[in-house]
Amino acid sequence: MIEAKNVSKWFDGQQVLHDISAVFETGKTNLIIGQSGSGKTVFMKCLIGLMSPEKGEILYDGRSISKMNAAQKRQLRTEIGMLFQGSALFDNETVLGNVLFPLRMLTDMSAEERLERAHFCISRVGLENADKKYPSEISGGMQKRVAIARAIALNPKYLFCDEPNSGLDPRTSILIDNLLSDITHEYGITTIINTHDMNSVLGIGEHIVFINKGHCDWSGNDKSIFRSTSESLNDFVFASKLFREVKLFLEREYQAEEEGNKHK
Repeated sequence: MIEAKNVSKWFDGQQVLHDISAVFETGKTNLIIGQSGSGKTVFMKCLIGLMSPEKGEILYDGRSISKMNAAQKRQLRTEIGMLFQGSALFDNETVLGNVLFPLRMLTDMSAEERLERAHFCISRVGLENADKKYPSEISGGMQKRVAIARAIALNPKYLFCDEPNSGLDPRTSILIDNLLSDITHEYGITTIINTHDMNSVLGIGEHIVFINKGHCDWSGNDKSIFRSTSESLNDFVFASKLFREVKLFLEREYQAEEEGNKHK
């Protein structure tokens, strides 16, 4: 579990995060959503430890980042997996070489153990026949899967994903969402995904935090989001005609269900 307590952040005298408190649960896909410029990326960087909030604290299973010494912070980094927006693969390394990279840098495994772990991770994302290919030789969706394999190579307790579906077609986006969800549940990872993709919200949003103008305006799950009374959240979620129609349909379903329960 990762917990944010009253996190605030300023840049050049301007406050961009306002006393944000949130809990991200273990074994669930936790999503941070919000418009561009809402502060969600700054918030995620504070969660990871790339930025230090001027106020508040971040706790990893009760361990406060601000109270960690250098050795404890190095240990924490080995417990974190990162999936970057652009995959951030090394162009001069094969799929296998990319997945091996964190194992070479951050573990004392033997060469044989590293290979075994890398091959397992590549197989887990369904790319066992692509280990000798270079990033330029595979599709964007496959590159994203390589990045996921690299992110889980160290068997992380915590997985951060920044816009994992950016630039992907809808079908591939669903594949990536399902893969992240499966890995989260299979290994009991605390997964935090920064996204503006409403398909991801509805598909894998087990716990959702909505950031609006630096404030945490709402939190809930993919079901309760349709019953939200937050005006700013509704403006964000139901900006498209499709999702407005989905909301109206579900509201009718909920109302019919409640009426049925009254007459039982």
